[in-house]
Amino acid sequence: MDNYSILCIREEPDLLNCAADWFHEKWGIPREEYYKSMNQCLLNNQSIPQWYVAILNGNIIGGLGVIENDFHDRKDLSPNICALYVEKTYRNQGVAGRLLDYACSDMKKYGIEVLYLMTDHSSFYEKNGWKFLCMVQGDGDNHLSRMYVHRAP
Repeated sequence: MDNYSILCIREEPDLLNCAADWFHEKWGIPREEYYKSMNQCLLNNQSIPQWYVAILNGNIIGGLGVIENDFHDRKDLSPNICALYVEKTYRNQGVAGRLLDYACSDMKKYGIEVLYLMTDHSSFYEKNGWKFLCMVQGDGDNHLSRMYVHRAP
């Protein structure tokens, strides 16, 4: 499936409200938190935070962010991919992998060649060029989660 586009919120400010609503709906984190982070990405010229969405026929079908820390105890492992989500209808079609590749390439333009992400999933990230690094404690979690790292080629 190649008929969708990946867009950066910093280059498409009209997507701010729609994207904040979409991420809130998917993850249950207050909309204001997404809005604040996305608005910060629009207002400054710094590399972090950044937000990306996959758009098909005017609708968001996937997205992710890059923030300093995705709410875990390893503050030294930064910046982090966060909130990766693809609508169920579009899963297993390469959307998540393309979003990850796009974000990594975009971050490299800012001189950021190493990114981290915390997840409970395995195998998917390895298939997309990420390496397992260690286990981390998520804020408020009773269990450990997997931390992956991606180094730009």
